[in-house]
Amino acid sequence: MISAVLPTYNRAPMAFTHGKGCWLTAEDGTRYLDLGSGIAVNALGHCPPELVETITEQAQKLWHVSNVYRIPEQEHLADLLVENTFADTAFFTNSGTEAAELAIKMARKYHYDLGTPREEIIAFDGAFHGRSTGAIAAAGSEKMTKGYGPLMPGFKQLPFGDHEALKTAISDKTCAVIIEPIQGEGGIRTMPDACLKGLRDLCDQHGALLIFDEVQCGMGRTGRLFAHEWAGVAPDIMMVAKGIGGGFPLGAVLATEKAAKGMTAGTHGSTYGGNPLGCAVGAKVVEIITDPAFLSEVNRKAALFRQGLEGLVAAHPKVFDSVRGQGLMLGLKCVAPNTDVVKAGYGQNLLTVAASDNVIRLLPALNIPDVDIAEALKRLDATATAVEAP
Repeated sequence: MISAVLPTYNRAPMAFTHGKGCWLTAEDGTRYLDLGSGIAVNALGHCPPELVETITEQAQKLWHVSNVYRIPEQEHLADLLVENTFADTAFFTNSGTEAAELAIKMARKYHYDLGTPREEIIAFDGAFHGRSTGAIAAAGSEKMTKGYGPLMPGFKQLPFGDHEALKTAISDKTCAVIIEPIQGEGGIRTMPDACLKGLRDLCDQHGALLIFDEVQCGMGRTGRLFAHEWAGVAPDIMMVAKGIGGGFPLGAVLATEKAAKGMTAGTHGSTYGGNPLGCAVGAKVVEIITDPAFLSEVNRKAALFRQGLEGLVAAHPKVFDSVRGQGLMLGLKCVAPNTDVVKAGYGQNLLTVAASDNVIRLLPALNIPDVDIAEALKRLDATATAVEAP
């Protein structure tokens, strides 16, 4: 008999009732150190006081009115994002998947309005842009597309990091290129800065738009507000979600005025997107994360954590192969099956997240205390020892 909750997840056996900082409390009272943060969503940890205060205050005033009217909280958040990024405008969604749909529509509408319609969007193996029909067509992997045909046409997937394939594929008929500066689901695979610069140049050369998917790697996760800033390049369109709401469902598409010029009244919409409750929380998150002192601490903590992880790799060569990633978006490439490592972590009251390429993701709260980093390393060490045991 099918469960009341559609069984589309292989869920771990724990259920949690409370959270504080980097810690979750299960139904039986057991405390777990959370290095997954809801897959990079709880950027400031569980129940951060600043967000609890903000959402409580806003909840007592106004939750939802719809985009039929002006929403001052939405305008404030848009102003903050425009002030701190490449973008000239923002549209708010409830998730990264919805942001992907708009990014695709926006890119194609841009070229349509120029009078020279282009449909083909180039994506890369290992990508993850959400689970809508458009997003899975962009990623193209059999795991996500099998059984859901016919797929939305107009996407071409290229091997990750194959520059020659990209130079051959991109042309004056290319609508856009969509890429994660750091692949999350794909195994914490980082696109080198030089490659992002080269990609920007290729798009400019051929009149194609560049779309960055920073749903997982954005919002301070790499030590800058957005990962692409390390390369000194900017996209035309960017997808944002996860950490921007600090745990509240919120997403956004940021764009230049040029890229967004086709999106006029009636071309797109959202019932819940940009509601006062979500935008009040999002604005507080942006205010906190854009503080240079906060980002400096993210980088310091990341260096401390990475140093310890490198030591674990050296100490457990039969379990771990290498450390990947940037900032506090880190991955351990495993020798042992990564699912075994994740499950062994449960035995140490430690939560990590599996990814492709036999990687476990480490995505702690950006404000994780040093003492919790030390505890995480201790528990990862014990996890590796448990995996090594016959």
